[in-house]
Amino acid sequence: MADPNFSWIYIILFLAIPLARIIPRLLAKKGIGKSLIQQSPKEQSESKFEPYRQSPETQPSKPVSDANLVLGALNQGSKSFESLQKNTGLGNQELDSILEDLEKNGMLKVVHKQGMFGPKTELHPTDRGFKEYYS
Repeated sequence: MADPNFSWIYIILFLAIPLARIIPRLLAKKGIGKSLIQQSPKEQSESKFEPYRQSPETQPSKPVSDANLVLGALNQGSKSFESLQKNTGLGNQELDSILEDLEKNGMLKVVHKQGMFGPKTELHPTDRGFKEYYS
């Protein structure tokens, strides 16, 4: 009795599936199949955190300062320096000086924790910072 040849299964598993993911990306780089690929994760994250910046059409009653921008991001759940920087779009030195001012004014509390991969620093708004942002 002859053994059936199932080598075509290996072709599907090891060639067809990866090629199905690679070919649309290559086409998108060439500009051919832009409709085949969805928005990239980087573009999604940029549009996701855009509400923190106020647009000119919707001017708030008081001007939005960088400190209020940072307080808003803190109240929305950002707890690390990196996530604050990503959400607000501020530079390292500028964000560092704003956080120091907020800590001196009692609007921010810095908590040092021991995480699974080493020490971790979390930033939490205080009641005063919460009230300042929402007033």
